[in-house]
Amino acid sequence: MRGRSDGSQKKRVLVSLGLVAIILLFVYLYFGSRSDGESALEYGSRSLKKFGSSYLGGDEDTDGNKQDESSFKLGLDDGEAGIVPKSFPVCDDRHSELIPCLDRNLIYQTRLKLDLSLMEHYERHCPMPERRFNCLIPPPPGYKVPIKWPVSRDEVWKANIPHTHLANEKSDQNWMVVQGEKIAFPGGGTHFHYGADIYIKSLATMLNFSADEINNEGRLRTVLDIGCGVASFGGYLLKHDVLTMSVAPNDVHQNQIQFALERGIPAYLGVLGTQRLPYPSRSFEFAHCSRCRIDWLQRDGILLLELDRLLRPGGYFAYSSPEAYAQDEENLKIWREMSTLVERMCWKIAAKQNQTVIWVKPLNNDCYMDREPGTQPPLCKSDEDPDATSGVSMEACITPYSDHDHRNGGSGLAPWPARLTAPPPRLADFGYSNDMFQKDTEIWHQRVENYWNLLSPKISTDTIRNVMDMKANMGSFGAALKNKDVWVMNIVSEEGPNTLKLVYDRGMIGSIHNWCEAYSTYPRTYDLLHAWTVFSDIEKKGCSGEDLLIEMDRILRPTGFIIIRDKQHVIDFVKKYLTALHWEAVTTADTSTEVDQDRDDIVFILQKKLWLTTESLRTTE
Repeated sequence: MRGRSDGSQKKRVLVSLGLVAIILLFVYLYFGSRSDGESALEYGSRSLKKFGSSYLGGDEDTDGNKQDESSFKLGLDDGEAGIVPKSFPVCDDRHSELIPCLDRNLIYQTRLKLDLSLMEHYERHCPMPERRFNCLIPPPPGYKVPIKWPVSRDEVWKANIPHTHLANEKSDQNWMVVQGEKIAFPGGGTHFHYGADIYIKSLATMLNFSADEINNEGRLRTVLDIGCGVASFGGYLLKHDVLTMSVAPNDVHQNQIQFALERGIPAYLGVLGTQRLPYPSRSFEFAHCSRCRIDWLQRDGILLLELDRLLRPGGYFAYSSPEAYAQDEENLKIWREMSTLVERMCWKIAAKQNQTVIWVKPLNNDCYMDREPGTQPPLCKSDEDPDATSGVSMEACITPYSDHDHRNGGSGLAPWPARLTAPPPRLADFGYSNDMFQKDTEIWHQRVENYWNLLSPKISTDTIRNVMDMKANMGSFGAALKNKDVWVMNIVSEEGPNTLKLVYDRGMIGSIHNWCEAYSTYPRTYDLLHAWTVFSDIEKKGCSGEDLLIEMDRILRPTGFIIIRDKQHVIDFVKKYLTALHWEAVTTADTSTEVDQDRDDIVFILQKKLWLTTESLRTTE
């Protein structure tokens, strides 16, 4: 019978195909009409395809969990094809905490040869474009809109960070306690079991600060807390008008920084490894390590010398650790070697009591000049830029002060809060005048007032806590928010000018970053993103506008806001992706009434909707 057709069989096949086609058409019409009118609560599983190796049948160490880049790599002009996706795929639930440039799976998959003893595996390693997850990061099962500040300092929803191993591991140190659906933070730490408040006061007392107040009448404003745990130290410093950059790696205590940011406390994922931290020299008045488990003597003291680079003239380093008080031979040996090292660095003991020692840096270069020739560590070479950080390796050398700081015997900064609006001494490094600084401050004060008026129908006094200015320049946007109960992470481009030191001189914090890459933070950690010409900047560099949109969605909390201030073609580009991203336009405004040079800019304000995957819905229900 080979080669002969069976008429009845062919007829049955045609009928079957027709029925399948009718069913598919019905499904398309049904779901298509529903997605057009979806409410503010978006169900990601209805309109978005699940994405990830476990859904595609791939293996963890293969490329099976990567989408074809060509379908997403569109410029601001919509690329060659001019196709705009109606939806982005959703990463599977196990990627709900993905940090693309700190992804250990990427390190395993690409078999990077890293020195684990130098902590290189905790430093940034960003995926190549073909290995990026071009999908939306889903919230974890049962996710809720975060608790508002200031209540959030002391408690968060367990469902938002479903990790309780720290509560068990640090139960004797009062880091955190599981209480039903919430995780509470009693304010304890490894060396301050009885609370950060008591510990902070003891540090002020040790240093004989006026009224035992740690801010020292406004002279102590910016703090670097290394190995910060869940950042209770920084959280309790806030009420003293002291702003802390709490830093910890994504290590075995993986979610320390995630807890800190969920609480509304400034924090950054970073590590003292081989690269400089992304902060300029002379940024902090005070550095702190409470049992941070760092070998400060390694590689000729290179990590301690990185702290030295970051401390201002007369800055302090508070060290609470067994080496500072224990009498066993091993700890005594470490203490002797560390004391010898800091003495050669010209640090002196400002106070030593119980479990804590506080060292202080010199105010000028005199001590460095008086050292015997050949003394180690050496001074850094005069042609090295102490403020450069991107791709710059640490060096075991002492960063001397600028001629200005040496002559003045310090940074010459006004006490807080006057320093916020006083022209910083380092303005001269950029050729900026005091008048330019004052004008920039006034312009951004007006702009921020306009922003808040536009946002006012959508927000109340506690709606916004964690703010990121994606292009901070001199920090005037953040300065204009002084009277709001918020903190601002000020981002300055790695391609400079490196105005981040002006941000720190004004008493604020921030970091260097390149927006062609993902930022070092967990998903869902900021309430407001401010993008002033950021899209125009990456367009000039040839980077993907879609990649930036997906990254902004990753770091923005559900119900959070984005303020885009850019040219009309950028606004038009972003508008095409609102449905795919589950963002909602709040308002659009021109800037023709503003008295500044950017009258052709458009202000576009957006809000991220809360959407849940099938697994999230199942848990919530």
